[in-house]
Amino acid sequence: MSLSAGSHGRQGLADLIAVARGDTPGDLLFTNARVVNTLTAEIEETDVVVFDGRIAGLGGGYRARDTVDLRGAYLLPAFINGHTHVESSHLWITEYARAIVPRGVVAVVTDLHEIANVAGLSGIRAVLRAAAALPLQLHLMAPSCVPATSLETAGANLGPDEIRQLLETEGATGLGDVMDFPGVIQAQPRVLDKLVMASDRPIDGHAPGVGGKALNAYLAAGPHSDHESTTLAEGREKLRRGMWLMIREGTTEKNLAELLPLVTDRTAGRCLFVTDDRSAADLASDGDVDAVVRKAIDLGLDPIRAVQLATLNPALRFGLRGVGAIAPGYRAHLIVCDDLRRPLARRVYFDGRPVAEEGEALFETSSAVDPSLLHTVNVGDLSVDSFALPALGSRYPVIAAIPGQILTGRRLEEVRVEGGRIVADTERDILKLAVVERHLGSGRIGVGLVSGFGLKRGALASSYAHDSHNIIVVGVDEGDMLAAVRRIATMQGGLVAVAGGEVLAELPLPVAGIMSTESAAVVSHRGALLNAAALSLGARIPEPFAVLSFLALPVIPSLRLTDMGLVDARKGQFVDLGSLGIEQ
Repeated sequence: MSLSAGSHGRQGLADLIAVARGDTPGDLLFTNARVVNTLTAEIEETDVVVFDGRIAGLGGGYRARDTVDLRGAYLLPAFINGHTHVESSHLWITEYARAIVPRGVVAVVTDLHEIANVAGLSGIRAVLRAAAALPLQLHLMAPSCVPATSLETAGANLGPDEIRQLLETEGATGLGDVMDFPGVIQAQPRVLDKLVMASDRPIDGHAPGVGGKALNAYLAAGPHSDHESTTLAEGREKLRRGMWLMIREGTTEKNLAELLPLVTDRTAGRCLFVTDDRSAADLASDGDVDAVVRKAIDLGLDPIRAVQLATLNPALRFGLRGVGAIAPGYRAHLIVCDDLRRPLARRVYFDGRPVAEEGEALFETSSAVDPSLLHTVNVGDLSVDSFALPALGSRYPVIAAIPGQILTGRRLEEVRVEGGRIVADTERDILKLAVVERHLGSGRIGVGLVSGFGLKRGALASSYAHDSHNIIVVGVDEGDMLAAVRRIATMQGGLVAVAGGEVLAELPLPVAGIMSTESAAVVSHRGALLNAAALSLGARIPEPFAVLSFLALPVIPSLRLTDMGLVDARKGQFVDLGSLGIEQ
């Protein structure tokens, strides 16, 4: 969804051809450009003429109403993020655009399943309406797993009828994140119906750790791209079996250094860069997929190839016509930069119009939000006792958070017991974890244990918790956990750090409980205060709120917690405590 480029009628096409022939002047002429040709992987020193939002031609002898002498600067096709969840930035779509467009990112492939898990079709449509006037192309992948499983409570359910409606939406590209890989491999009808419906479209996979015959079965069903590879062996097998390899470098999931050796002369055409989830702080300080391009170059990848993986390759993977290259007939989505070894956008064009310069947006936006996306946090009656975990044995499963990954480990640990309840053991970094249902006001709560955060006191809580976005809270003290959840309910969504019953820092997220209408700079600043507060409580894990947000995601191995209980994500079922020798 975006501003449209040019007239598509016969006369408009004739006018474009006339400019391409050199018979009539164009709208804009770039002279003395070093064009990064992603189609042939070379640098061309030439001129580029633009008419009605499209590239008319390359070469000498063209005229135009306006001329920009690039004086040897590089002209690149604008970047495309091949897979991201815009909501993970905590920015409403208008502020998200203001954050990434000045970085040269003018197109994103996204399924919007975060907001869909809260507000369903109406949430997706509200984002698309707000994005329609922005210099940003949203290529919608219909979210296939809302909710991701039946092991959690979501705010909406998108079945085949809803998927069909989304696939018929203007700008819809394909089917997003097929996370229920056990359902696909077991050929469950509820999953197959959606796959059949999108069989003529790109289908995004989501199959962490899946290999062998299980991978064959998964691919046979239709998903042919994946951003969940974390090892060379996994990425290599998926490439060999026909998957497009999405190399992810987000805020918490950093796989670039591990997977980059897979990008060779033989495989590069099947690889692309994605961010998946990227915080407002990272967007403000480092950028979006443009930052992945720069890091890949720093790690030794050829600069032109790095650009290809964030322009032409995502365009080819998703069948995005007229973008990803600088060639006649292509949309004039362009970046001007001075150093190809460190491509930082000096100026950005969308359909031939300047939309950013020197890192500043040149377009206006509105902060208005559809009222239906406000007041979505509905927490039932809770007390300190709600966070109790009865001691039914001396040992209990512990989720092990892993810095830099969304995978978790699992351990069976001796636990500290007081008054018949399991309590936090800060000496051994075993903390209480809880997920509170917030869509129906049911008061349902799942309680478990987690290690890796290092807190010595207080609690951290968030209503941004993949994928159903119930409230997740980690803490030492059950009273602080309750205070944190109540503060989030009062804010109607957000992140908070609490100690001694007092709020130390907070970030309100009133839009569906997962986004703010503030700028990336404001959200980033509040996030920094939250991280500082977490550090003061003893946190030793980088980006603790980002890590916390994934601990309720029951489709990523190994151990997770939802509002319904402890989940073995590999088996796709609740943990049988009895099988672990724990009485129930």
